[in-house]
Formats: sequence, C-alpha cells, structure tokens
Amino acid sequence: MSIESIIEETVTGMGYELVSIELSPRGRLLRVFIDCLPEADRPVNVEDCSMVSNQLTRVFAVENIDYDRLEISSPGLDRPLTRPEHFARFAGQEAQIRVRVPVGGQRNFAGVLAGVADGKVSLQTAAGVREFEFDQIDKARLVPKF
Repeated sequence: MSIESIIEETVTGMGYELVSIELSPRGRLLRVFIDCLPEADRPVNVEDCSMVSNQLTRVFAVENIDYDRLEISSPGLDRPLTRPEHFARFAGQEAQIRVRVPVGGQRNFAGVLAGVADGKVSLQTAAGVREFEFDQIDKARLVPKF
C-alpha cells in the first residue's frame, strides 16, 4: 500500500476530506492538507489538525513509514482544487486554472467556476466559457475574497 493511499484511508476514515499531499523529494517531509466534509459546514481548526496528526503518527509507526516531519494543515483560502468533485462543490467561486498543454497559446486562466460535467471543467472567463479536460489541468486554486 502506498503512503498516499494510507494517508487517504486514515483521513477519510476519521471523517475528513483529503485535499492534497506534498512529499519532499526524499520523502522526509510529509505535508497533508485536510478539510471538513461539506456537510460539516465549518472550516478545519487546530484541534482537527492535531487529531489527524496524532492518528497518522500512530499509523505510520505501525506501517513502518520513515519520515522526519509531518505537517497537517487546512487548505487555506486559496484552496487547491484537486478532484472533479471540488470543481462542482465550489461552482460559482473565482478560480485560477493552469493547464498542462497550452490552449490557444495560453496555459493560465482565471474566472468563475461553472461546474464539471463529463470529465470537463467549465470556467466562465472574460472571453466566455472555457472547458478543460480534468486530466489536462495541472493546477487549480480558488481565488480568496477579502
């Protein structure tokens, strides 16, 4: 079982959503971003991060996973969008999307998420609605409102 699947199984088993995982090049730093499930209708707090950290520490000891530092965090205001359901959940909010292969000579797009259907993410931009294949999206993040 990969470290990513162990983390995902543990986090989802605790009732949280795994947003993303960052591993340092040598795997010494594990950074895990979690969020509360949409039905919880609240943001992640310090106690949530602490509980997940304690549980993952125990699981890593049992699974004999070697690491130097574990960081558990909320996804933040500029939350990364890493799964199709994230694009559906945050439809109507501003986002920035970077695609792997340029579309019309452009790789970076900004606009309002218009949802996801049939594996394509829709983004309302100043130039109109753009659609991107989900697996062609390199990075996507919400644009925070202050």
